[in-house]
Amino acid sequence: MSDAIDLHLYFNFRSPYCYLASERMFEVFDKYNVNIIWRPLGGWHGRSDPDRAKVKMPIARQDVARWARRFGMPLTPPPKTTDPTRAGAGSLLAEKEGLLKPYLVAMMRAEWADGQDIGDTEVLISIAESVGLDGKAFAIAIEDTELQAQLDRNWQEAQEKGALGVPTFVIGDQIFWGQDRLDFVEEHLQALGAEQ
Repeated sequence: MSDAIDLHLYFNFRSPYCYLASERMFEVFDKYNVNIIWRPLGGWHGRSDPDRAKVKMPIARQDVARWARRFGMPLTPPPKTTDPTRAGAGSLLAEKEGLLKPYLVAMMRAEWADGQDIGDTEVLISIAESVGLDGKAFAIAIEDTELQAQLDRNWQEAQEKGALGVPTFVIGDQIFWGQDRLDFVEEHLQALGAEQ
């Protein structure tokens, strides 16, 4: 078996395009010997700024709805005021506990399939506990200023690597931006001989 290939994943829980990738990307990752370097973002990082988002939202909602239909994924957008920062901070605890995949999938389903506000503390803790995280430890993690600062550092790193938005997958010098680039991610992993 070849050595694991590092794959940097820049992800914002507030992005509908991250939702569209959230389950499908693991279908790709699980077939290859990859080392996921998890880089969650918070706030508006990796997303259009608020003024541009207002202009883009009607078109983006149509686009996301088309993709969701294609993938058979339910779509109920969350409240516009939803802040992903604490979900991102909590994901760092989920990763540490070996629960990143179920956490990420459950969080995105709750937000984008069920329309829940993942900025709400009770919603966050309920989702975290549903995947096996300790509620008390999670409640501390989502308020941890160092974990939240890590999200900012992740965005700085993403920009230094050339990332423009989310989701972005970086393998060596190759940057794949968008949920619709997963085929290219897989082709690249095949070319690198990374099959399990």
